[in-house]
Amino acid sequence: MSTSPLPSAATLGATLGALGDTGRFGLATDLYQLTMAAGYWENGLGQESAAFELFVRRLPANRGYLVVAGLAQVVEYLQGLRFDGPSLDFLRGLAQFEAVSPSFWEFLREFRFTGDLHALPEGTLAFPNEPLLQIRAPLIQAQMVETFLLSTLNHQTLVASKAARVVDAARGKAVVEFGARRAHGFDSALFGARAAVLAGCTGTSNVLAAQMFGLPVYGTAAHSFIMAFPHEIDAFRAFLRAFPKHTTLLVDTYDTLEGTRRAATLGPELRGVRLDSGELLTLSRQVRTILDEAGLSATRIMASGDLNEDSITLLEDAGAPLDLYGVGTEMITSRDAPALGGVYKLVAVDGPDGHRAVRKMSESKSTYPDVKQIYRTRDAEGRFAGDILALATEPPVEGAEPLLQPVLRGGALIQPLPSLEESIHLARSQREALPPEVRRRQDPAPYSVRISAGIEKLMDEMRPQE
Repeated sequence: MSTSPLPSAATLGATLGALGDTGRFGLATDLYQLTMAAGYWENGLGQESAAFELFVRRLPANRGYLVVAGLAQVVEYLQGLRFDGPSLDFLRGLAQFEAVSPSFWEFLREFRFTGDLHALPEGTLAFPNEPLLQIRAPLIQAQMVETFLLSTLNHQTLVASKAARVVDAARGKAVVEFGARRAHGFDSALFGARAAVLAGCTGTSNVLAAQMFGLPVYGTAAHSFIMAFPHEIDAFRAFLRAFPKHTTLLVDTYDTLEGTRRAATLGPELRGVRLDSGELLTLSRQVRTILDEAGLSATRIMASGDLNEDSITLLEDAGAPLDLYGVGTEMITSRDAPALGGVYKLVAVDGPDGHRAVRKMSESKSTYPDVKQIYRTRDAEGRFAGDILALATEPPVEGAEPLLQPVLRGGALIQPLPSLEESIHLARSQREALPPEVRRRQDPAPYSVRISAGIEKLMDEMRPQE
């Protein structure tokens, strides 16, 4: 397998590169964000400060936690948000905007995000109703960015959370992200690969993601390469000649055991073999025996083929002699839970009459009002003991760690974002600090998130009077 090293710093530039011309960034949204913006403008609203929070009401099935991912792309989007001439021409041509004042188009032409962003660092574990990020900005700005923020954090956090489960199941063995061909479009493949590596995968097969984000890249060969040669051994020898120091051979094109015996004749230069089909437990044992009897005890065995955390757990429980796993479809699509229901809700407005906390009160979709902070507590052994969701104006919780950190102030980056390596380390250390019952694969115990007295009091004051 060929690899590239992981750089010490996160690589930005990817969001703009994936979406194209930065001048069209403003159209990367739902129409109703722009109609609301125009509605605010036409009614003299939108310049007062507002606070929105992005959070998840409930976890997907069999998930005890989320691994936050996507903040780097959020920052890049907010700092690059523009409306160019063709974008404005397109919007002016829509029937919905036929009565909008010319001054609105001038506003969009000069648009820049000038607000503040607070967020959980990438790799932080999050739980229901905890803000993954907060936007504090003029109302019209804070409204317009909703769609992109949700799309970015929902997707990358979903994939990172799935990848963390797969990595845990592998019990320290390497997991390579193999999902580009099954992702929901290549943008999903790119950012999904980044999220998977952030959550603990060793690398990706996606070459563009490797280049854009500085990820380790891995690759072998497909069955078509083997089938293109008259004989299987000819394909094996050809691949070894081309990659004498990086040869991992796919041995299950015809007969797995016979293919392994042929591969073993190549000697110690054979770095690995890959099993992509069949009953992997039995085959891996048989393949290991063949390799060991040929003196190739250092040759590694990789497994792939619709693997997920459940199948990997079964293989590990049975002691399968596998050295690493390639996981594609199940991880890049989070197949068992393919959508994350993150929402973005207004929590406060600062207008001419001062600060006003707001909340949605509809049944089953109610929200907690006002700007908040999350405090994480630990027990005497350093394990997470529970979180407290409090108003940002309440005194800090003694002995607890505040999780939401300032990222942008006035649209400008306060300090460099953590490197990808730092985010990988954070995600790993946070999972290790989870109570085992919350981290388990099936039926995880709920993690305690307590609401502060300040929020309870504010909610009571805002409750409709009978």
